[in-house]
Amino acid sequence: MWVRSTLAYRASFALALVGSALTSALDFVGIYIMFTHIDALGGFSLPEVALLYGTAGAALGLADLLLGNTDRVGARIRDGSLDTMLVRPVPVFAQVAADRFALRRLGRVLQGAAVTAWGAAHVDVAWTADKVLLLPLTVLAGTAIFAAVFLAGAAFQFVAGDAAEVQNSFTYGGATMLQYPPSVFGREMVRGVVFVVPLAFVNWLPALYLLGRPQPFGLPWWTAFLSPFVALLVLAPAAVAWRAGLRSYRSTGS
Repeated sequence: MWVRSTLAYRASFALALVGSALTSALDFVGIYIMFTHIDALGGFSLPEVALLYGTAGAALGLADLLLGNTDRVGARIRDGSLDTMLVRPVPVFAQVAADRFALRRLGRVLQGAAVTAWGAAHVDVAWTADKVLLLPLTVLAGTAIFAAVFLAGAAFQFVAGDAAEVQNSFTYGGATMLQYPPSVFGREMVRGVVFVVPLAFVNWLPALYLLGRPQPFGLPWWTAFLSPFVALLVLAPAAVAWRAGLRSYRSTGS
């Protein structure tokens, strides 16, 4: 329904799509301007940073397209409108994800994919078969990891009432961090996103393998291929948390 209503005004949709892509592109414009004054950032060239930027942006864009509206769960809990979803013969999570589905968010995905393609074409990498396959796998696994964060944030809102900004700090904030090389961040920060909240598996570890750089903390090279398994490991508890939050829901009490 939301897609059909969006496409009913095609010119408006096209402008919104282009606007979304251009707004997202401003971050990369800033990076490009910075590289007019420097040769490398944390030892990474512009095409290498572009590869990081593009994969992080495309992964977040896909997750945001599919599950970005889960941050409205807190508002629905407060005003009681979540109750209407409970009586419909459709899973509540599917309704929450589809609520006000914004097709214009494809702009971020397309922009991230374009920067990824440009970066991949200009980095000094011997594109073997495993590296060619790893690049799209990285984006898809990164999407799943961000989806798990969206899902966990939605589940947390059953407890907190409104935790949208906490969720955003790990999704949009995490994607912003992953757009830059890990070498520019403190050791403890990198350790946290590798071993605690595994956002490094969105693109850092696979990208380091693609670029022929060593993995952080002496991790073996094959950890670059663990992103799909890490995605499953974080999706499972997030789904359990969502189910537990939904079962504990007792309406607003108003």
